[in-house]
Amino acid sequence: MDLQLTEQHLKFRDELRAWLRANLPRPWHEEVRDPHATEDSLMHLRRQWQRKLYEAGYLGMDWPREWGGRGGTEVEKAILENELAEADAPQILNSLGIGLLGPALIHHGSEAQRRRFIPPMLAADEIWCQGFSEPGAGSDLASLRTAAVVDGDDFVLNGQKIWTTFGPWADWIFVLARTDAADRHGGISFILCKLDTPGVTVRRLRQITGESEFGEVFFEDARVPRENLVGQIGEGWRIAMTVLAYERGAMSLAYATRFGRDIALLAAACKEYGRTDAATREKLARLLVENEVMRANGIRTLANFADGKVPGPESSIEKIFWSEFDKRFRETALDILGPGGQLLRTSSAARPDVDWAREFLWSRAGTIYSGSSEIQRNIVAKRVLNLPTEGR
Repeated sequence: MDLQLTEQHLKFRDELRAWLRANLPRPWHEEVRDPHATEDSLMHLRRQWQRKLYEAGYLGMDWPREWGGRGGTEVEKAILENELAEADAPQILNSLGIGLLGPALIHHGSEAQRRRFIPPMLAADEIWCQGFSEPGAGSDLASLRTAAVVDGDDFVLNGQKIWTTFGPWADWIFVLARTDAADRHGGISFILCKLDTPGVTVRRLRQITGESEFGEVFFEDARVPRENLVGQIGEGWRIAMTVLAYERGAMSLAYATRFGRDIALLAAACKEYGRTDAATREKLARLLVENEVMRANGIRTLANFADGKVPGPESSIEKIFWSEFDKRFRETALDILGPGGQLLRTSSAARPDVDWAREFLWSRAGTIYSGSSEIQRNIVAKRVLNLPTEGR
């Protein structure tokens, strides 16, 4: 396994860094702290940033050119994610469309669907949200009850989806719906639905962080053309597993970069508050070591991509590690900083602090979405350790 980037990859990285220096107006943390910023204005900024990345050829990195992609490699994609994290660039607004639906269409969609949906998805002309979870079907996704009944050339959708990230700003939703009540997994289909369809209602949800990035979506006799079915009727579960594998994907390198920046800011805050005792230094050192373990795993994944190896259960191991580490990190930060961790202010060095309280609250989400830590441990137990199935 070669852990060094090739000359071609280094050239791509250097060109990307130069482009970011020329095109990124200011870091994301400065945009968020702008007193005039609102949720809507920040979402607009993310849409504009995505369009700029697309026009420069930096989205759909490893997708074929005929569908609007760059035709690059997974290694270049990982380099892109890491450099965006290093530059503290805004996240694109269509992360669910590009990260989840795009791979589903490439692997399971028709040629007409790929040509219709992928280019506007990349260009941020159409924003997507994910219609998987329901009030009674989260980690146990196969318990979903939203129904799709065939009526002539349409599906008639009835039900409710919840935790639909970016739902309040989305144009489309990709929905898992039950088309056969008797078949738990084989009775689910994958359907694309426009959110302005009559009978579809989107409501914002206020989160514990005070934001309303999530929404809930209601379907009441909403008619969706059958041509918006991805794959065949009853293949939704298999397609969903493709989607979730990409959502859990290989992001260790980018996460390690983001966490590393915040660890450095935490260390600076400790120095400012006079928290330089041995116990605090030990806690910081532990965070550094764990983050470097994650960075090393990211480099290993990068090397595997370069060798043509696609991660399998490793994505579950990676997801457990970064999400649980994020939670430990944010708890440690509040423990060290005490009441100072609740403050939003600019330090004497005129550097923006991390919103430690918000990051602490948000870190809980990472251990739940895209398959909870418990679900990921079951996957590792079965597919890596070959342990027997848990008795019920």
